[in-house]
Amino acid sequence: MKLLAFAAALVTVAADGHAQAQGWPPPVVRSDPAPEGRMVDEDGLIANFYPAQGVDGPAPAILLLGGSEGGIGPGTTRDARALSAEGFAVLSVSYYRLPGQPEVLMDVPLETFSTALDWLAGRPEVDADRIAIVGASKGAEAALLAASRHAEIDAVVAGMPSSVAWQGMSWEGEVKGSSWAESGEPVPYVPYASDMAFGSLGELYANSLTRLDQHEDAIIPVEAITGPVLLVCGEADSLWPSCPMARQVAERAQTHAGAPQVTILAYEDAGHAVYGPPVEGENPQGLDFLGGSNEGNAKARADGWPKVVAFLKDALRAQ
Repeated sequence: MKLLAFAAALVTVAADGHAQAQGWPPPVVRSDPAPEGRMVDEDGLIANFYPAQGVDGPAPAILLLGGSEGGIGPGTTRDARALSAEGFAVLSVSYYRLPGQPEVLMDVPLETFSTALDWLAGRPEVDADRIAIVGASKGAEAALLAASRHAEIDAVVAGMPSSVAWQGMSWEGEVKGSSWAESGEPVPYVPYASDMAFGSLGELYANSLTRLDQHEDAIIPVEAITGPVLLVCGEADSLWPSCPMARQVAERAQTHAGAPQVTILAYEDAGHAVYGPPVEGENPQGLDFLGGSNEGNAKARADGWPKVVAFLKDALRAQ
C-alpha cells in the first residue's frame, strides 16, 4: 500500500499551502506556539494551547485536530492562531507520531480526545459549556468520531470529512487494522479495496466505499452528535471523496430523529486544500496538489473560512 503512504505525504504539502518538496517519510513536526501560546505535556497529552485573544473572562474553546501528517504541523498551527485571534481558546492536539504516541495511524486511542476535552474544560480561561471540535482530513474523521461520543461538544467543523472510520495507514506500507481504538478495542472500519483496480488514491477510497454495505458498523453515528455540524469539501478532491462522504453524513442525519443540523460548504474547483484560512498573495501556489486549481482552492478558502468562523461564533455564543 505504498501509494497510500505517498499520497499522505502530499496532504502535508497541500494542507499547508506550500509547494516545496518534502522528505520521505515526511518529518514529524511540533510547531512552536510562542509567543501567543504554550506547549502542553500533561497526563499523556501532547498539545499546544492558545488563549483567546481579546476576551475578558472564560472564552469559548476549540479542540483542534490536524491530518494524517501527525504531530502539530505548520498548517494546523496557522489555523490555531487564526481561531485564537477570533476570540477562541484553542488546544491543538497531536494524536500520533510524537514521542510516546503511536508511530503509525493504527489503533490510535479515541481517549486521547477525551483527555484533551477534560484538560480544556478544566482551564480557568475556558468556558466549559462552550466547546467545539474542529478537524481537517484525518482529523475531521477523528472529530466526528469524538463528537459522536461526547455530548459536551457543542459544535463540529470538519474539513475534507469522512463519513466512516477507515483502515489504518503508515508511511512504509499497508497496515492491517483500524485507524482508531476505543477502550482498547479497534473501532470498526472500512478496509481498503486493494483487490479492485484503481489508478489513484482517490479511486481506492471511492472503490472501497462501494462496499460500505458490508461494513455498516464503520459508519460514524452522526445522529449521536448533540451540536450543529459544518462540513467543508472540494468536489475535485483527489485524495478521497470528501464531498460524497460529506453528503453521506448529511443524509444519515436527515434519516435519524434527533440528529444535529448538518451544513455542507462544497466548492467545485477545489480539492483537498479547500479548507483553512485564506492564502496570502495574488498567485497562490501548491494548492492544486490534491485536486482543483490553485485559484479554485484559494477562492474556496477565502469564501469558506469566514463562514467557518461565523458558524463557530454562533454555535458557541454565550447563552
